[in-house]
Amino acid sequence: MKKIFKFILNTIPRPILIRLSIVVRPILAFLLKGNRFTDPIDGKSFRMFLPYGYGNQRNNVLSPSTLSLERHRLLWLYLQNETDFFTSKEKKKVLHFAPEQEFYKRFKKQTNIDYTTTDLLSPLADVKADICNLPFEDNQYDIIFCNHVLEHIPDDTKAMQELYRVLKPGGMGIFQIPQDLSRATTFSDDSIVDQKERAKIFGQYDHVRVYGRDYFDKLRSIGFRVIEEDYTSKLAPELVEKYCLAKGEIIPVCFK
Repeated sequence: MKKIFKFILNTIPRPILIRLSIVVRPILAFLLKGNRFTDPIDGKSFRMFLPYGYGNQRNNVLSPSTLSLERHRLLWLYLQNETDFFTSKEKKKVLHFAPEQEFYKRFKKQTNIDYTTTDLLSPLADVKADICNLPFEDNQYDIIFCNHVLEHIPDDTKAMQELYRVLKPGGMGIFQIPQDLSRATTFSDDSIVDQKERAKIFGQYDHVRVYGRDYFDKLRSIGFRVIEEDYTSKLAPELVEKYCLAKGEIIPVCFK
Protein backbone atom coordinates (compact mmCIF):
# COMPACT_ATOMS: atom_id res chain seq x y z
CA MET A 1 0.00 0.00 0.00
CA LYS A 2 2.88 2.37 0.81
CA LYS A 3 4.32 1.97 -2.70
CA ILE A 4 0.93 2.60 -4.29
CA PHE A 5 0.37 5.82 -2.32
CA LYS A 6 3.90 7.02 -3.06
CA PHE A 7 3.42 6.41 -6.79
CA ILE A 8 0.09 8.27 -6.80
CA LEU A 9 1.48 11.28 -4.92
CA ASN A 10 4.50 11.63 -7.19
CA THR A 11 2.66 11.00 -10.47
CA ILE A 12 -0.76 12.68 -10.40
CA PRO A 13 -0.85 16.53 -10.28
CA ARG A 14 -2.18 17.92 -7.00
CA PRO A 15 -5.31 19.64 -8.47
CA ILE A 16 -6.40 16.30 -9.96
CA LEU A 17 -5.65 14.51 -6.69
CA ILE A 18 -7.95 16.92 -4.88
CA ARG A 19 -10.82 16.12 -7.25
CA LEU A 20 -10.21 12.35 -7.14
CA SER A 21 -10.07 12.29 -3.36
CA ILE A 22 -13.70 13.42 -3.12
CA VAL A 23 -14.72 10.09 -4.68
CA VAL A 24 -12.19 7.90 -2.87
CA ARG A 25 -12.72 9.14 0.71
CA PRO A 26 -16.05 7.38 1.49
CA ILE A 27 -14.70 4.07 0.19
CA LEU A 28 -11.54 4.27 2.31
CA ALA A 29 -13.52 5.30 5.40
CA PHE A 30 -15.84 2.29 5.03
CA LEU A 31 -13.04 -0.22 4.48
CA LEU A 32 -10.93 0.96 7.43
CA LYS A 33 -13.59 1.71 10.05
CA GLY A 34 -12.73 0.60 13.58
CA ASN A 35 -12.14 2.06 17.04
CA ARG A 36 -8.38 2.32 17.57
CA PHE A 37 -7.67 5.78 16.09
CA THR A 38 -9.93 8.82 15.81
CA ASP A 39 -9.95 11.83 13.53
CA PRO A 40 -10.97 14.78 15.77
CA ILE A 41 -12.11 16.79 12.75
CA ASP A 42 -15.15 14.59 12.07
CA GLY A 43 -15.06 12.30 15.12
CA LYS A 44 -14.88 9.08 13.06
CA SER A 45 -12.74 6.17 14.22
CA PHE A 46 -10.71 3.59 12.33
CA ARG A 47 -8.63 0.48 12.88
CA MET A 48 -5.75 2.23 11.12
CA PHE A 49 -4.85 5.39 9.24
CA LEU A 50 -3.16 5.35 5.83
CA PRO A 51 0.52 5.92 4.97
CA TYR A 52 1.62 9.19 3.37
CA GLY A 53 4.75 10.80 1.99
CA TYR A 54 6.26 11.93 -1.31
CA GLY A 55 9.65 10.51 -0.34
CA ASN A 56 9.84 8.52 2.87
CA GLN A 57 6.38 7.19 3.68
CA ARG A 58 5.06 7.76 7.20
CA ASN A 59 2.81 5.00 8.51
CA ASN A 60 -0.60 5.58 10.06
CA VAL A 61 -0.91 9.33 9.38
CA LEU A 62 -3.59 9.97 6.71
CA SER A 63 -7.18 9.89 7.97
CA PRO A 64 -9.43 7.80 5.67
CA SER A 65 -12.45 10.07 6.16
CA THR A 66 -11.12 13.64 5.97
CA LEU A 67 -7.68 12.87 4.47
CA SER A 68 -6.19 14.96 7.26
CA LEU A 69 -2.55 14.59 8.28
CA GLU A 70 -0.98 15.05 11.72
CA ARG A 71 -0.62 18.81 11.24
CA HIS A 72 -4.26 19.27 10.22
CA ARG A 73 -5.58 17.42 13.24
CA LEU A 74 -3.21 19.31 15.54
CA LEU A 75 -4.35 22.65 14.13
CA TRP A 76 -8.02 21.66 14.46
CA LEU A 77 -7.54 20.78 18.13
CA TYR A 78 -5.67 24.03 18.77
CA LEU A 79 -8.38 26.15 17.11
CA GLN A 80 -11.11 24.24 18.91
CA ASN A 81 -9.58 24.27 22.38
CA GLU A 82 -7.47 27.43 22.53
CA THR A 83 -9.22 30.03 20.32
CA ASP A 84 -12.70 31.37 19.60
CA PHE A 85 -12.43 30.56 15.90
CA PHE A 86 -15.51 28.30 15.97
CA THR A 87 -17.47 30.17 18.65
CA SER A 88 -16.81 33.90 18.20
CA LYS A 89 -19.99 35.96 18.00
CA GLU A 90 -18.10 38.70 16.21
CA LYS A 91 -17.80 37.92 12.49
CA LYS A 92 -14.16 37.69 11.44
CA LYS A 93 -12.58 37.98 8.01
CA VAL A 94 -10.51 34.89 7.21
CA LEU A 95 -8.04 34.40 4.36
CA HIS A 96 -7.01 30.80 3.67
CA PHE A 97 -4.12 29.99 1.32
CA ALA A 98 -4.12 26.64 -0.50
CA PRO A 99 -7.19 25.53 1.46
CA GLU A 100 -6.98 22.01 2.80
CA GLN A 101 -10.04 20.02 1.79
CA GLU A 102 -10.51 18.66 5.32
CA PHE A 103 -11.15 22.26 6.41
CA TYR A 104 -12.66 23.83 3.29
CA LYS A 105 -16.31 22.76 3.48
CA ARG A 106 -16.40 23.07 7.26
CA PHE A 107 -15.04 26.61 7.23
CA LYS A 108 -17.34 27.55 4.34
CA LYS A 109 -20.35 26.57 6.44
CA GLN A 110 -19.34 28.70 9.42
CA THR A 111 -21.62 31.68 9.81
CA ASN A 112 -19.24 33.54 12.14
CA ILE A 113 -16.52 34.06 9.54
CA ASP A 114 -16.26 35.84 6.19
CA TYR A 115 -14.18 33.19 4.44
CA THR A 116 -11.99 33.72 1.37
CA THR A 117 -9.68 31.13 -0.17
CA THR A 118 -6.74 31.87 -2.44
CA ASP A 119 -4.09 29.99 -4.40
CA LEU A 120 -2.53 29.93 -7.86
CA LEU A 121 -3.54 26.36 -8.74
CA SER A 122 -6.04 24.93 -6.27
CA PRO A 123 -9.56 24.27 -7.62
CA LEU A 124 -10.83 25.31 -4.17
CA ALA A 125 -9.49 28.87 -4.46
CA ASP A 126 -11.96 31.76 -4.63
CA VAL A 127 -9.21 34.14 -5.76
CA LYS A 128 -6.32 33.06 -7.99
CA ALA A 129 -3.38 35.02 -6.64
CA ASP A 130 0.39 35.11 -6.26
CA ILE A 131 1.30 35.14 -2.57
CA CYS A 132 4.16 37.54 -3.36
CA ASN A 133 1.78 40.06 -4.96
CA LEU A 134 -1.61 39.77 -3.28
CA PRO A 135 -4.61 41.64 -4.70
CA PHE A 136 -5.89 42.56 -1.22
CA GLU A 137 -5.85 45.83 0.69
CA ASP A 138 -3.65 46.47 3.72
CA ASN A 139 -4.89 45.39 7.16
CA GLN A 140 -7.86 43.48 5.77
CA TYR A 141 -8.00 40.08 7.53
CA ASP A 142 -8.53 39.07 11.15
CA ILE A 143 -7.17 35.56 10.59
CA ILE A 144 -4.84 34.12 7.93
CA PHE A 145 -4.08 30.45 7.40
CA CYS A 146 -1.07 29.76 5.20
CA ASN A 147 0.05 26.23 5.93
CA HIS A 148 2.70 24.25 4.05
CA VAL A 149 2.93 26.94 1.38
CA LEU A 150 6.09 28.94 2.12
CA GLU A 151 8.43 26.00 1.48
CA HIS A 152 7.27 26.14 -2.17
CA ILE A 153 7.97 29.87 -2.61
CA PRO A 154 11.42 30.97 -3.86
CA ASP A 155 11.07 34.47 -2.32
CA ASP A 156 9.57 33.54 1.03
CA THR A 157 10.61 36.90 2.51
CA LYS A 158 8.34 38.74 0.08
CA ALA A 159 5.54 36.26 0.78
CA MET A 160 5.85 36.84 4.53
CA GLN A 161 5.80 40.61 3.98
CA GLU A 162 2.57 40.26 2.02
CA LEU A 163 1.02 38.14 4.78
CA TYR A 164 1.97 40.81 7.30
CA ARG A 165 0.61 43.59 5.08
CA VAL A 166 -2.89 42.15 4.68
CA LEU A 167 -3.27 40.99 8.30
CA LYS A 168 -5.13 43.42 10.56
CA PRO A 169 -3.35 44.87 13.60
CA GLY A 170 -4.11 42.43 16.40
CA GLY A 171 -4.93 39.73 13.86
CA MET A 172 -3.70 36.14 14.02
CA GLY A 173 -1.87 34.16 11.37
CA ILE A 174 -0.95 30.48 11.46
CA PHE A 175 1.84 29.61 9.04
CA GLN A 176 2.76 25.94 9.44
CA ILE A 177 5.69 24.57 7.44
CA PRO A 178 7.57 21.26 7.29
CA GLN A 179 10.38 21.89 9.74
CA ASP A 180 13.52 20.06 10.79
CA LEU A 181 13.91 21.11 14.41
CA SER A 182 17.35 19.49 14.53
CA ARG A 183 18.58 22.21 12.15
CA ALA A 184 19.53 25.57 13.63
CA THR A 185 19.30 27.30 10.24
CA THR A 186 17.18 26.91 7.13
CA PHE A 187 18.81 25.26 4.12
CA SER A 188 18.09 26.24 0.52
CA ASP A 189 19.97 25.87 -2.75
CA ASP A 190 18.52 27.42 -5.91
CA SER A 191 20.83 25.33 -8.09
CA ILE A 192 18.89 22.16 -7.20
CA VAL A 193 16.20 21.96 -9.89
CA ASP A 194 15.95 18.23 -10.56
CA GLN A 195 12.71 16.94 -9.00
CA LYS A 196 14.26 13.73 -7.69
CA GLU A 197 17.08 15.67 -6.08
CA ARG A 198 14.62 18.11 -4.54
CA ALA A 199 12.57 15.24 -3.13
CA LYS A 200 15.73 13.67 -1.69
CA ILE A 201 17.11 16.88 -0.16
CA PHE A 202 14.01 18.95 0.62
CA GLY A 203 11.53 16.14 1.26
CA GLN A 204 9.25 16.83 -1.70
CA TYR A 205 9.78 17.42 -5.42
CA ASP A 206 8.28 20.93 -5.37
CA HIS A 207 9.92 22.21 -2.17
CA VAL A 208 12.75 24.72 -2.41
CA ARG A 209 14.09 24.68 1.17
CA VAL A 210 14.19 22.88 4.50
CA TYR A 211 13.23 25.19 7.36
CA GLY A 212 15.19 25.04 10.59
CA ARG A 213 14.59 26.53 14.02
CA ASP A 214 15.41 30.01 12.67
CA TYR A 215 12.03 30.06 10.87
CA PHE A 216 10.37 31.68 13.87
CA ASP A 217 12.97 34.45 14.04
CA LYS A 218 12.53 35.14 10.34
CA LEU A 219 8.83 35.71 10.95
CA ARG A 220 9.75 38.03 13.82
CA SER A 221 12.09 39.98 11.54
CA ILE A 222 9.09 40.70 9.28
CA GLY A 223 7.27 42.22 12.26
CA PHE A 224 5.16 39.36 13.61
CA ARG A 225 4.92 38.51 17.29
CA VAL A 226 5.38 34.74 17.24
CA ILE A 227 4.32 32.10 19.73
CA GLU A 228 6.05 28.75 19.20
CA GLU A 229 3.14 26.56 20.27
CA ASP A 230 4.21 23.02 21.22
CA TYR A 231 0.62 21.93 21.52
CA THR A 232 1.14 18.17 21.77
CA SER A 233 2.92 18.78 25.09
CA LYS A 234 -0.39 20.15 26.45
CA LEU A 235 -2.35 17.05 25.44
CA ALA A 236 -2.49 13.75 27.29
CA PRO A 237 -0.15 11.15 25.71
CA GLU A 238 -3.07 8.82 25.04
CA LEU A 239 -4.79 11.57 23.00
CA VAL A 240 -1.61 12.20 20.98
CA GLU A 241 -1.66 8.50 20.09
CA LYS A 242 -5.41 8.30 19.56
CA TYR A 243 -5.43 11.24 17.14
CA CYS A 244 -2.18 10.15 15.43
CA LEU A 245 -0.38 13.43 16.06
CA ALA A 246 3.32 14.18 15.57
CA LYS A 247 4.68 14.68 19.09
CA GLY A 248 6.72 17.89 19.36
CA GLU A 249 5.38 19.52 16.19
CA ILE A 250 5.34 23.30 16.64
CA ILE A 251 2.46 25.52 15.52
CA PRO A 252 3.72 29.02 14.57
CA VAL A 253 0.99 31.33 15.90
CA CYS A 254 1.69 34.86 14.64
CA PHE A 255 0.18 38.19 15.64
CA LYS A 256 0.49 41.68 14.15
